[in-house]
Amino acid sequence: MIDAVNGLTARWAGSVETGTVEGGTVFSAAGVWPLLAFLADGATGGAREELAEALGVPAELSAAAARELLATMADVDGLDSALGLWTKRSVELREAWEEGLPAAAHGVLTGDPDADQEALDSWAAKRTGGAIGRMPVTLGPDSSLVLATALTLRTDWEVPFTGGLVPWCGQDRAGLSRTDADLDAVAVARTAVGAVTEARVRGTDGVDVHLLLGDEESTPGQVLGAGVDILSGAVPAVPGSRLPFGAVGPGLRIETVRTERPEPPSLTLDTVRFVLAADHDLLARPDLFGLATASDRAPGHFPGISPAPLALAQGRQSATAIFGAQGFRAAAVTAYAMDWMGWEPEPKHESKRVRARFDRPFGFLAVHRRSRLVLAAGWVTDPAPLREDDHRPTDR
Repeated sequence: MIDAVNGLTARWAGSVETGTVEGGTVFSAAGVWPLLAFLADGATGGAREELAEALGVPAELSAAAARELLATMADVDGLDSALGLWTKRSVELREAWEEGLPAAAHGVLTGDPDADQEALDSWAAKRTGGAIGRMPVTLGPDSSLVLATALTLRTDWEVPFTGGLVPWCGQDRAGLSRTDADLDAVAVARTAVGAVTEARVRGTDGVDVHLLLGDEESTPGQVLGAGVDILSGAVPAVPGSRLPFGAVGPGLRIETVRTERPEPPSLTLDTVRFVLAADHDLLARPDLFGLATASDRAPGHFPGISPAPLALAQGRQSATAIFGAQGFRAAAVTAYAMDWMGWEPEPKHESKRVRARFDRPFGFLAVHRRSRLVLAAGWVTDPAPLREDDHRPTDR
């Protein structure tokens, strides 16, 4: 199940092109995957087959896999997760499908779009500690079912950074730097798309952020995909303690320096503080999420959810990420909305010193250390500007 979720992360990353991420992006396949799994459990025909292919698990096992994923995320220190379901009273749910969802997940849509939107926005804000202030889908008079997840991740660094400045594409940006003795916190992988340098920043509660720097010609999808392959072991990475001297990878150099007294080997990591926010229309990539058939606005694709004439109308995610001197924060709210439709289909819508310097666009993966589950991923192109207090070690 973990490999299936991370596989969706890699495929989603593969759809991100350099020219489409001005300002950077962040997304969470872990927030999307359980929703697709519960949709697959209630789907039929082509919609069911496509969802199962996107999930990487058989449709008949998808609900159990979704519950397993939610249980895994509930055990991650520093991660708060929730699933919500809202329906109009006129929508009768199949008992077997509803029982597969977490207890107390079911709420009611009153039919007043403004009041219902306010309630859903409040749920999103509460579940993310205000990081995301509204539900990413917008309700209308025909909105009859909403299925959503919310994730909030907080971790503090085992070794904090200090502030400063870093030259970034010809401009000074808010830099972060730290030095410690763990040479193996950096590694280099030789992949089919070139060398990738990985720097792992350990959190205090078992969640790490993996910074990923590829060759300048590499695309975001190639670099992030390589990161997932490194994580799974599909692509071997050579740790810093075993790398030779010289320029050994993108942004990575190993050298010897003269010191007045004996000093242990050290790793200095220079990077940037970044703040990212992104909104994603999940139905704009129907093949990626197995929704080509399910999103054709025709009712009848989900008889396992309800006998009502429901059609998938919206699928969206809002996500944020903050990487600072003391730790990492991320949040994502994902939602699918279904409308009550007539049965006629509508038209489809379209001293040894190691220095790693991340001073140009790079990717990141926020990873639960024990399970290897990727909780959030993103690409940094426009880090935070330098502030007057950036030399203070307490800056987040």
